[in-house]
Amino acid sequence: MLNESDRGPAAFLRRHRVIIIIVAALAVGAFWFIYHTKQQNAANVRPRFNFRENAMAVSVAKVQNGDIVVRIPALGAVTPLTTVTVQTQIAGVMQEVAFKEGQLVKKNQFLALVDPRPYEAALAQAKANLARDQALLADARLDLKRYEDLVKQDSIATQTLDTQRATVGQDEGNVAADEAAIRTAELNVMYCHITSPVAGRVGLRQVDPGNYVTPGQNGGLVVVTQLQPMSVLFTVPEDNVNEIFKQIKEGNTLAVEATDRTDSHLIAIGHLSNTDNQIDSTTGTLKLRALYDNTDLALFPGQFVNVNLVLTTLKDQVVIPTAAVRRGAPNGVQSAFVYVVKPNSTVNVRPVTLGEVDGERVVVKSGLSPGEVVVTDGGDRLRDGAAVQLPEATAAEAAKERAMKPKDGSAPGKRRFRRGFPGGPPGGGPPPG
Repeated sequence: MLNESDRGPAAFLRRHRVIIIIVAALAVGAFWFIYHTKQQNAANVRPRFNFRENAMAVSVAKVQNGDIVVRIPALGAVTPLTTVTVQTQIAGVMQEVAFKEGQLVKKNQFLALVDPRPYEAALAQAKANLARDQALLADARLDLKRYEDLVKQDSIATQTLDTQRATVGQDEGNVAADEAAIRTAELNVMYCHITSPVAGRVGLRQVDPGNYVTPGQNGGLVVVTQLQPMSVLFTVPEDNVNEIFKQIKEGNTLAVEATDRTDSHLIAIGHLSNTDNQIDSTTGTLKLRALYDNTDLALFPGQFVNVNLVLTTLKDQVVIPTAAVRRGAPNGVQSAFVYVVKPNSTVNVRPVTLGEVDGERVVVKSGLSPGEVVVTDGGDRLRDGAAVQLPEATAAEAAKERAMKPKDGSAPGKRRFRRGFPGGPPGGGPPPG
């Protein structure tokens, strides 16, 4: 039997102190193991890209030799060479409209018909008058011949002969007038058949069948716009006039490119047709006209387009992307400059003298040599001597990172415990923590 001294918490602790010490030691060890594992995993986690300290990722381009096309940009308006408002030349009732709105028509194609019956009747009357007057003229000529014979015989007075000659002349005049009236009547009948004066596209119909039409009425019958060829009117600064006329005097045909309003899609390529005869003193510009075949009807009358007049081509120039050019005063002097990448992946500021621009490329007259590397993107926060991370190094770091990443998707360096494999906890349970 246990006495009183062997009972209570103190006696329990004395009897089980070894077990308690072992449990406490295991708890401390487990806590240390979990904490140490988390710290090690956090230290082993690598960044997405292992850049050099303070290095900035940039895009670069190599300075090259190339050809530059010198273009003069302008804003142009598509203007048809011919726009005709079709009018009726006679009065009458519109009997027929033979076109559809927006239809493409050829020159002299039938468009509409005005009631021709009154004019056909007038033509018949003019022909009848001609037949009558021709008969009178024939009779008067016979009388004139008889009177001439009688005068030779001294049978009638000379005055009678003169009167007959006047009668013949009068009848000849009547016949001529009748012939002119016939031609007028025939012309009116022809005018009843309205045709297109030019090849092009008809617009919206202004008159319906059954309406009474008259010459010169407001709006006409329809508007026909010529589409092929099509012209574009645009203006260039007077500073470019001498160079343009120099090319024209040398017999060169200057190409003119027409692009959409965003200047991203080429619509058509034509040629310079002619120029105005004087510079507009209010704007200091010269107006020019370019012609386009417009076989695909891509140019629409009244459309605004961006125009590039191709002036000449410069051969074997030192060129860089326009994105590489920056402006400011890095050395205390306001100028254009670029960041040149040195072999040790640092940059230095290089002032440059620029020339002609061709789209996204620009000529460098001085300051750079072919083969050098310049920063095109990511240079907003650079300074002279700054370290940069080149795209090749960035891609290599990314590939290395992907190679080090475990296939199971866990973080790099983190141990994964699996049931039944060495290193897992006793009994195959989940890892601590």
